[in-house]
Amino acid sequence: MIRTPVVFIHGAWLHALSWEPWEERFAGHGYLTCAPGWPGEAATAREARARPGASAGPGLDELTDHYAKLVASFEVSPVIVGHSVGGLVAQHLLGADLGRAAVAIAPAPINDTAPQPGCEPAGGRADAPVLLSVRRFCEVFANTVAGEEAERLYDRYAVPVPRRLLDDLGCGGAPRPPSALVDTGNTGRGPLLLVSGQEDLLVPDRLTRSAYKEYGDSTAQTDLKQFADRGHSLVVDSGWRSVADHVLDWLDRCGVRA
Repeated sequence: MIRTPVVFIHGAWLHALSWEPWEERFAGHGYLTCAPGWPGEAATAREARARPGASAGPGLDELTDHYAKLVASFEVSPVIVGHSVGGLVAQHLLGADLGRAAVAIAPAPINDTAPQPGCEPAGGRADAPVLLSVRRFCEVFANTVAGEEAERLYDRYAVPVPRRLLDDLGCGGAPRPPSALVDTGNTGRGPLLLVSGQEDLLVPDRLTRSAYKEYGDSTAQTDLKQFADRGHSLVVDSGWRSVADHVLDWLDRCGVRA
């Protein structure tokens, strides 16, 4: 029996291990799961924080190419599930007819939409990786969970982000590369689900709704789901299961079977 693959793409400031519960949940429903890290990613978040300059890290084009090759390597076209920057990559790949369906959770802005002001912490060398402090992580990333839980999430999953990737996303005002562009008018692509957290401070709900409106000229299926009282950590905090189960139900309604 050939199982439908699901490729999980993590976002900025999280390690690939953040998808562990999702992989277990989707595998339990019969899917073949895959959550590879970014190129050069350390084995654990603690290692990445201890050696932030060990790898220059990918820019957005390199990151997108990395996952494009992976998605194209499967015998069966996979579902792509991305969070934050991963949500942008998922939309770009689906718009390029890679992947059977895609889910973009709190996705980084696409095309000409500007990111949230203050998405890049100030200070530091121009070429240095950017790491959120524990306090900043609790304030803007895991702002809807208790402090103790937020600190646990930071310890297990928080990693630095290449500054050039933040520049590619438009955080510093620089022009964005081609991989930030999404073909929202593609009528032949697979279904797309956009997900937002009502209390997200890094990618506010309004930015996800703005992306949803950009797909208005396409007849391909595009759906939007908002989770009330949830922040940017909605894929990894204690409420992750409700988001994962909504995605599983949505795939079922779209006719995507494990």
